[in-house]
Amino acid sequence: MRTHGHLVRILGDAELRPSAPSPQIMAMPAALRPFTVEEIEAFPDDGNRYELLYGVLLVTPAPGLPHQTVASRLLGLLAAFLKEEPGLEVWSPGVVQIRPSIHLEPDILIGKLPPIPRWDAVQDHWLAVEVSGTASRVYDRDYKRDGYLGIGIKQVWLVDLDTRQFLVSQPGAEKDVPHDRTLTWQSPAGRELRIDIPALFRGL
Repeated sequence: MRTHGHLVRILGDAELRPSAPSPQIMAMPAALRPFTVEEIEAFPDDGNRYELLYGVLLVTPAPGLPHQTVASRLLGLLAAFLKEEPGLEVWSPGVVQIRPSIHLEPDILIGKLPPIPRWDAVQDHWLAVEVSGTASRVYDRDYKRDGYLGIGIKQVWLVDLDTRQFLVSQPGAEKDVPHDRTLTWQSPAGRELRIDIPALFRGL
């Protein structure tokens, strides 16, 4: 075949090699080569969230209003509840960091305040919460949830903005147990917080 003066050969059943992916804004691994915590700490602040799971770079865009509304309401409940338990902190967003290859940023993180003010010094992680919309749902379930459980976080909540459910997972138990009315969470001190799930989504 000849086109624009150039000879083009058409091969039957030829294997076309896809081009190597580059970092993009999407809810999945964004590059092939491994990255380190030190590298992503040097990235410019461009509004995206850059995370690492065993060296795999994960990129998601800045959250929208429904995400931030639900996250802030839940943060307020958890922070007020844990005021009576000294030593525990609620961060939003938090950072789970294990150098050199893990840097995850849950929307809400509950843990014990470390003796030195560094994320990689936090050792007791009680709860990680991800508020999952369309852009991050697969990413949160297929990558981050198992990543959190694998490094010893005691409970993970995926808050689904579309189904308006909490999907609860913990090590050694069934994953993504759904709750759509109420959820009872037990703090490290054994106190119970009862969460009214529909109230978190009211008006959205």
